[in-house]
Amino acid sequence: MLNQIKKNSLSLISLVVALSALSYNTWRNEQSEYNRNIRYAGFEVLLHVGEIQRIVYLAHYDKDTLRGNPRSGWVEILVIKDLTQLMTEDVIKASDELYDSWSEHWNLLGTDSDIGVADIDHKINQLRMKILESLKILE
Repeated sequence: MLNQIKKNSLSLISLVVALSALSYNTWRNEQSEYNRNIRYAGFEVLLHVGEIQRIVYLAHYDKDTLRGNPRSGWVEILVIKDLTQLMTEDVIKASDELYDSWSEHWNLLGTDSDIGVADIDHKINQLRMKILESLKILE
């Protein structure tokens, strides 16, 4: 048996190297696909976060009920919530907090109360920062 191993050592080493390379390549491809998904979701969420912030400012500061209709903000909030499910736990938590803040304060937009818009704006900025952090740490 030992003699067979010596005779075929080059073949065995080649087999080990081939299996190692295949394993690494498979892992690297999976990691790259994961990173691509996170990156794409992050960029999409950032676009929708910008849109929700635009809606908030138009509704509250400009009193524009057409372009700043808070009900259309619900669509953006729900898309944000769905897309963040693909991201890190910190981003998911931040999007849940934005959703809760929007649920509580959306009807105050356009009124004289600045409490609602301040809380929503704060949650938007927190989510934006969490997304940027998660994108920076990708391999």
